[in-house]
Amino acid sequence: MCLPALPGTVVFGAVFGTVAAQKGLTILETVLINSFVFAGASQFVAMEVYKDPVTWAVLLAMVGVTAAVNMRMLLIGASLRPWLGQVPASRTYPSLFFLTDLNWLIALREYDKGERDWGIYLGSGLFMWVTWSVSVVPGYFLGSLVSDPQKWGLDIVMPAFFVALLVPLWQGRRQTISWGLAGVVAVLTWQAFGGYWGILTGAIIGAFAGAYLDD
Repeated sequence: MCLPALPGTVVFGAVFGTVAAQKGLTILETVLINSFVFAGASQFVAMEVYKDPVTWAVLLAMVGVTAAVNMRMLLIGASLRPWLGQVPASRTYPSLFFLTDLNWLIALREYDKGERDWGIYLGSGLFMWVTWSVSVVPGYFLGSLVSDPQKWGLDIVMPAFFVALLVPLWQGRRQTISWGLAGVVAVLTWQAFGGYWGILTGAIIGAFAGAYLDD
């Protein structure tokens, strides 16, 4: 189930390795950040505010932007309650470390099909974590050859992949309205304030719209 996402994940992880190398991090620091934070987009945001030496102000800024971008995980995690709510807490909470947008989409899609084996969620999360952790290594050492990832279109790989994943989840008018509102609010927030706040505002508005449109 995860194999179609493999190329995009490897490229995305390698780009982070490139960014970390350009910021002056060691290979060990890069691998540790990538494996223990394991948060995709928010890692790139944190690197934008990272400065050496790391002062308390820089540290608080990195924590703040990471929290803002990852705030959507509260909504994503809540949507897994019907499935993971039946699993013992001793298994559920450790497994949430492996929660990503990708394995959430896979798990939600399979749940809607009637699948009730939560190992799909955990297994896909473990697969993505291992892939993500390893993929930064080539990106780190090839960083000097890719000075601007955007010139190669590497910044568009993951957004395009997530758009493709959303297509099977569309079920009609209710999704159209809630998804549309989320997109409009996210774009307006980005135009007004810049940065990554649109991820948070779009997710919240989309969630409220979806909830009130639910019969």
